[in-house]
Amino acid sequence: MTTVRTVLAMRIKEGCEEQFEAEWRSAAEEVRALDGCLKQDLVRDADDPRSYLIISDWVDRERLDAFGRSEHRDRLLHMIRELRESAQRHTYQVLHSVRSEPEEPR
Repeated sequence: MTTVRTVLAMRIKEGCEEQFEAEWRSAAEEVRALDGCLKQDLVRDADDPRSYLIISDWVDRERLDAFGRSEHRDRLLHMIRELRESAQRHTYQVLHSVRSEPEEPR
């Protein structure tokens, strides 16, 4: 079993950024409860406030794909689709993760 990460790059219609972020937060609250969803992040390009990445980690490809084919996904993401100009999705296998050690108190 290999953890998978999806990266969905989206460009949002001008003036829709705040609404998009609110819609994403609402959808993410429901998605996080689904079997297999480990983590979700919404990140915005520091130089282009209309460009976002939605990054999500899943236990395995099977559960990610099941969500991707579900009516549940279609319902949750309907409004987000209306707010975007473009989108491109990629799925990756997570091979290695290296975490920084917390800094020790001085």
